[in-house]
Amino acid sequence: MNEHTDEKLMAEVAAGDLDLLKILFERHHVHVYNFLYKMSRDKMLSEDITQEVFYKLMKYRNSYNNGSFVSWMFTIARNSLHTHYRRNKERTEDLNTSSLQIPDRVDEIEDYSHLQKALEKLDHSDRELLLMNRFEKIKYAELAEIVGSTPGAVKTKVCRALQKLKVIYFENI
Repeated sequence: MNEHTDEKLMAEVAAGDLDLLKILFERHHVHVYNFLYKMSRDKMLSEDITQEVFYKLMKYRNSYNNGSFVSWMFTIARNSLHTHYRRNKERTEDLNTSSLQIPDRVDEIEDYSHLQKALEKLDHSDRELLLMNRFEKIKYAELAEIVGSTPGAVKTKVCRALQKLKVIYFENI
């Protein structure tokens, strides 16, 4: 079963074979967690929402329309995080970065923290696009599905977000 595509596996899960959700979980839970962690800077919240995402995949399996599984999954992850903040009236700009993991090598610490600070200065939507595209390797077409746009518009937004990040990153060097 591991050789099946995500879309085929999800179609079978939607048809009632819930055991196959384990394969999808094993393939994607780290990507979902990493995205949520980079957006929230909260390990516990990221773990909780990652579990919630896979619960929702199972719960709403009948709403899967045989499109891109990754797009559908990240849409659920993104919406779950937004819902959490809306319910708790937290603002993404005020996130606590004290739990930020730092690389082991001392010479990478400064570069890493500088990049993290630059990412945090970006608008929420720009940071979200960059994290999904550059860190989670989600393609423009799938990102377009996730954010409800066109691939060309998403590519332009990512390019502009990278330009903003570059300016922010180099302004203090």
